[in-house]
Amino acid sequence: MATSDEGLPMQAVNQTTEKVDHVGEHACIGIVTVSDRASQGAYQDEGGPAILAFLEEAIASPCTVHYRCVPDERETIASTLVELIDGLGCDVVVTTGGTGPAQRDVTPEATEDIIERVLPGFGEQMRAISLKFVPTAILSRQLGGVRGTCLVFNLPGRPKSIRETIDELWRAVPYCVDLLGGPYIDTVDDVCHAFRPASARRR
Repeated sequence: MATSDEGLPMQAVNQTTEKVDHVGEHACIGIVTVSDRASQGAYQDEGGPAILAFLEEAIASPCTVHYRCVPDERETIASTLVELIDGLGCDVVVTTGGTGPAQRDVTPEATEDIIERVLPGFGEQMRAISLKFVPTAILSRQLGGVRGTCLVFNLPGRPKSIRETIDELWRAVPYCVDLLGGPYIDTVDDVCHAFRPASARRR
């Protein structure tokens, strides 16, 4: 079983800590770590716990987080995404790993298999952020898209790269969920000041 940075078991279902005076609604978020070795228990997953740590810090309203760790198999990744979205009703699903040019990096293909619309800005922005730090960011094939009323996007695999990208990307996520008809996700402004037009804000 994957563990958090503190070495505690990262269970299949986690509840983030609801912050005082939030103005949001309950959301359901999925995290999918894509890694042959982590799914086999050969090493400790660090990507999933890094995403969970961000959600714990950044989301003020109540949130249920479903975690999965799967191998680099296109059909398995796709079926896991469908389970989280169609089966468990996730409003957002975030993947980590499997987005490079290696032969077994198939997360973008699996994501394309299940989404109905692509949101190109997610991949563009993630590569732009990462290029500030490493030239190999041009090798990343991360993307984002929509299935039904759920937003799905691929993050890189390393915890440092995850935080560099998700801290900025998440500013657009709550309003995207609003537009899809999902719950109002309130955030902790000091961690991630989500952008909404004035007419869509509750505070």
